[in-house]
Amino acid sequence: MKRIALLPEGSVSHEAVAYLLGDEPVELVYHKLISDVFLSTAQGKTDYSVIPIENTIEGSVSLHMDWLVNEVDIPMRVEWVYPSIQNLIGDRQEFMSGAGEIDYSRIEKILSHPVATAQCQQFIRQHAPQAELINAGSTTEAVGIVKANPGKGWAAIGTTLGAATHGLDVLAKRITDHDNNFTRFVLIGHEELPPLNRPVEQQKTSVLVTLPEDFAGALHQVLAAFAWRRLNLSRIESRPTKKKLGSYYFYIDVLESVDSVLLTAAFGEIEALGCQVRVLGSYPSFTYQDQEQNSEVR
Repeated sequence: MKRIALLPEGSVSHEAVAYLLGDEPVELVYHKLISDVFLSTAQGKTDYSVIPIENTIEGSVSLHMDWLVNEVDIPMRVEWVYPSIQNLIGDRQEFMSGAGEIDYSRIEKILSHPVATAQCQQFIRQHAPQAELINAGSTTEAVGIVKANPGKGWAAIGTTLGAATHGLDVLAKRITDHDNNFTRFVLIGHEELPPLNRPVEQQKTSVLVTLPEDFAGALHQVLAAFAWRRLNLSRIESRPTKKKLGSYYFYIDVLESVDSVLLTAAFGEIEALGCQVRVLGSYPSFTYQDQEQNSEVR
């Protein structure tokens, strides 16, 4: 049975991998810190790791991207999109008014991961502006802290799975500022992932391109190598190489398999310019299918 490292039980990562794998027989290994999720697979303790790398609202998760590039050398094996649905969680009886409704004015503190808190600012300002906002390592850790501190007027922002895991109530559902709040996840591992029981919708290849320092117009020529071959780029982002100020690499997602003759030729042309090309992975990409609304989100 394959072992998969991920963030704590009840987190969005937990919900996301359950959605991807369905009934596949795997062992989930939970970690408090994302660094431990990476290291678990890097050190051979697990077969794969679940890594969130991009969010509709917050953009790239820079820390996780830097880990993929600078700290470990583990290929991406599959990517998928999953909604980041946050909820207000606590002990319902603690916040009930005499009229039998939730009285948000009784909330003293709201705990969550800072990214989740940032995604729920409108709800907080409207319903609980008096609450002190406390950062936690993850949404599910925040829910656990609230569970361990009853009667203090504390609530958490987290998933319905996190509420169920810790035996708390969902005080308010879907409190994120935007309905289109989705997170892009990748599964990384040293071995190919066995085929999933779902059709492959799209193939992607993720690469790093480091430009030569003394080549004016190099980025233009790199992009031209893809453009004239009609290779579609779904993402391009610059990140510091961490070697010196002003030195950057470019993270590029190409909607093509690494085995494509066109993509191989593009890499050859780019390397001929003096650029370094590193393939981070070539993998199937799955959209999110909302069974209730029958809609797809990429």
